[in-house]
Amino acid sequence: MFRLLGNLLIYYLAATMTLSLIGQVSKKARFFSRLLSCYFLLMTCAAYGVLASVVLRLAGRKSLAQWATARAFKTVVCPAVGVEFKVIGEEKLNTRPAVFMSNHQAELDLIILGKVFPKHCSVTAKRSLKYIPFLGWFMSLSGAIFIDRGNRTSAIAAFDAAIEEMNEQKQSVFIFPEGTRSYLAKPGLLPFKKGAFHLAVQAGVPIVPIVVGNYAHILHLKSLSFESGTIEIRVLDPIPTKGLTSADVDELTVRVRELMLKEILAIGGGIDEKPKLK
Repeated sequence: MFRLLGNLLIYYLAATMTLSLIGQVSKKARFFSRLLSCYFLLMTCAAYGVLASVVLRLAGRKSLAQWATARAFKTVVCPAVGVEFKVIGEEKLNTRPAVFMSNHQAELDLIILGKVFPKHCSVTAKRSLKYIPFLGWFMSLSGAIFIDRGNRTSAIAAFDAAIEEMNEQKQSVFIFPEGTRSYLAKPGLLPFKKGAFHLAVQAGVPIVPIVVGNYAHILHLKSLSFESGTIEIRVLDPIPTKGLTSADVDELTVRVRELMLKEILAIGGGIDEKPKLK
């Protein structure tokens, strides 16, 4: 087993180093080199997260496990792929408890989580991630909220448990209200799902929107492009939900989406997708 893992590590390092060298002159080689680095470091940090989760559980500090692992991932991967961040309003990440909402673009969102993920917070994720070695183990041990999108009863039960943790332990929740990655080449948003807003209203906690500028100029899978650059992130003012009911969720969803979209358009970015000539 260990011999197999060792061989895989050697093959990975050899492939990454070769692609990295070719990447000095080849855009596609640079793309694959940086993407491989991201996935390898993700699995490495997930393994670290398993250990960190166990230790923090024993110390009674489980609520810090996801924050600590996310920070570790950001710290090791940013220099490897040349990505930096400009964060405006970072102090608002101290709001607790809250439902933090961010737009969902592409694979770099994992690194962005490492930059803006608050302490004492749990991320929501699709249930299938639970079964990925290391990553799923870490997420389970650290208290991630797994959502089975095909099972309404299970999803409601997961949110009920999250509400209980918010009220009793002041544990926040981080969620992507679009529900899936958009992969947009231009600044924009997909329609929002309402589950996150029902969660915030039922718990009576504020919503903290986190707006990430479009980063297709850095990572764009369709064109096999992964370049260095800076991503702007804006943490907006908390939006109170005290006194709201389920009847207010539709209006709240529209209001938060419009607010976030306005900021995304103000940041700008993106690329022109030109059709290839045949």
